[in-house]
Amino acid sequence: MELALYGGQPVRQEFLSYGQQWITEEDVQAVVETLQSPYLTQGPKIDQFEQAIAEYVGTKYAVAFINGTAALHGACYAAGIDDGDEVITTPMTFAASANCVLYMGGKPVFADIDKQTYNIDPINIEKLITSKTKAIIAVDYTGQPADLDGIKALCKKHHLVFIEDGAHSIGASYKGEKVGSQADMTMFSFHPVKHITTGEGGIIVTNSEEYAKKLRLFRSHGITKDTLKGDEGPWSYEMVDLGMNYRMTDIQASLGCSQLKRLDSFVKRRREIANQYTAAFHNIPNVVVPFQEAAGESSWHLYMLRLRLDSLSVDRKTIFEALRAENIGVHVHYIPVHTLAYYQNLGYKKGICPNAELYYEEAITLPLFPKMTEEDVQSVIKAVQKVIGYFSKER
Repeated sequence: MELALYGGQPVRQEFLSYGQQWITEEDVQAVVETLQSPYLTQGPKIDQFEQAIAEYVGTKYAVAFINGTAALHGACYAAGIDDGDEVITTPMTFAASANCVLYMGGKPVFADIDKQTYNIDPINIEKLITSKTKAIIAVDYTGQPADLDGIKALCKKHHLVFIEDGAHSIGASYKGEKVGSQADMTMFSFHPVKHITTGEGGIIVTNSEEYAKKLRLFRSHGITKDTLKGDEGPWSYEMVDLGMNYRMTDIQASLGCSQLKRLDSFVKRRREIANQYTAAFHNIPNVVVPFQEAAGESSWHLYMLRLRLDSLSVDRKTIFEALRAENIGVHVHYIPVHTLAYYQNLGYKKGICPNAELYYEEAITLPLFPKMTEEDVQSVIKAVQKVIGYFSKER
């Protein structure tokens, strides 16, 4: 069968993106009700959303932010990251997981990934711990929980703060418990391609009252109503530290509250699609399907297919372009952070994380979101089989 890349008929007529939100009339009505209320921001919907998320993941506190990057910035502030402090993180992530350390004057240190899970490897983490290390930021890459127990043990041993970047993993489980309560602080993201959306948005969940207070202080200019001036008046406030304006709006929170009601069904559908992909691709010798650790149950933000390029006649770019020509919106997640131009200019060198760098050269992201129909899923499977079969050296 001729590829669409070379003039053949594509497997589908309409382009299928790799991720997409699912907004219902109930979601729209929830937002409209807030728009018609007295509070567009700093109102009751924020508390409602925070309490609902905390209850869902099983933590005492949740603090909402304008986006996930702001939430990570807040977590680094609460952890006390300061000039010269080192924070170990993974290169296989979006840049925000490391940028948040730079915002506080700290230094990101990149530990290589595990060859099977593509999550940060605790063995590599420990090799990089120094007297300057203050925290570890572990990313639950694609929705699969990192080795949370292993990292938690390292943090306890070396007196480090454990920040979990769960942008991909809300709804995932680790040893029978929802992801979110294992680390000192866990961030979830609500960007439109994530499991649930608030348009833009993020949240930190924690069991620490101290961290929760610091997070709330930081997201609102470092200002508190608990003043040291005595009874100056009901208008009085005090700025006790330098913070940011990172407050989520009630408009976002109202959408989040509505979306959260369907999170479990969204995760269930993501798992169904991932299982279909794995069943279809696991016997194809030219690709490697995602490996899943027994300790964790992924919430499948992403489905990453790894190409065995030595068995294919073309490079990853050609495979990518061929699938796009079939109207399958494949993507790549992620360019290793330490290889990005800004980090190269800071002095980071290619070659320090060989597992991540090799994986990046071979990885491709397939469409995966709950609104996909069975026809959508089958079109992705058909396109992958068509393109990989065409370029297989054994063809």
